[in-house]
Amino acid sequence: MADKLSKYRSKRDASRTPEPVPQTPPEPQGGDAFVIQEHHARSLHWDLRLEHDGVLASWAVPKGLPDDPGANHLAVHTEDHPMEYLTFHGEIPQGEYGGGTMTIWDQGTYELEKWSDREVKVVLHGSRAGGRFALFQTDGKNWMIHRMDPPAHDPLPDLSPMIPTEHARPPRDPTAYAYEFAWGGRRLLVPIEGGRTTAAREHPWLRPLAESFGSRTALLDGELTTLSGAEVLVFYDLLYDDGHSLVNRPYTVRRAALEALNLSTAHWQTAPSWPGQAHPVRQAAKDQGLPGVVAKRLDSPYEPGESTAWLFIPS
Repeated sequence: MADKLSKYRSKRDASRTPEPVPQTPPEPQGGDAFVIQEHHARSLHWDLRLEHDGVLASWAVPKGLPDDPGANHLAVHTEDHPMEYLTFHGEIPQGEYGGGTMTIWDQGTYELEKWSDREVKVVLHGSRAGGRFALFQTDGKNWMIHRMDPPAHDPLPDLSPMIPTEHARPPRDPTAYAYEFAWGGRRLLVPIEGGRTTAAREHPWLRPLAESFGSRTALLDGELTTLSGAEVLVFYDLLYDDGHSLVNRPYTVRRAALEALNLSTAHWQTAPSWPGQAHPVRQAAKDQGLPGVVAKRLDSPYEPGESTAWLFIPS
């Protein structure tokens, strides 16, 4: 019988990588375990591995498992891996095959519905990944993965920004609002999915932001502005987070979820917000030469287009 791990073994030097490199051929056995590893290698991807005939059949999935049955994801069929890889995580040295950080994203068991050379159908039972999936070959090593059951999460919304209505003075009930600086920049909605964002096409420096989210899907609302001579993306709203739309949730809920992300680097940061402090924030905006402040109703949902729930108050 052919050694199913010969290709795996040929790509690795056991003296240079912490990966398991068994020296004997695997023994055929039945089993139903799976693991998904998040792999920060040359490019971020997820490795799906299914136990089959004593090895782990493996696919590299650049965007992770699809949530939507209408959107198939690329799944590159890679070499079989040893069973010990079910629990492997760690740092593969740079310069070695697959060099980078590997963590276990999910693990569990699966039900097998079909297994052939060109198609595999399984039902995954994990703590994060669940549902019916089909893997099917297209050409060469290229396969696709398709979700067969309904979406597990809310779809990522396609929205236009919420625009404040200009108002000459602060609202009559200042305690019903939070106050933020009006930055005078350019609005930018940033969708993040599968560790990538389409916003990076125009702003390549946003790629590390998207990678930092891993498999977490999000939609951020912010503004490109200049601070201390450098372009910075200031975030002030979170519209979708980890499978759930926040559009209909009140501002206070969205704001708390945004702050929990701890977005703070030299290139992007979370905008400060001060509930109930209309006059001090307006004066601070004037002192810093900013156009004004935006008053945001604490109980307001996110309303695309112009809305009276957000008020732009000039300095």
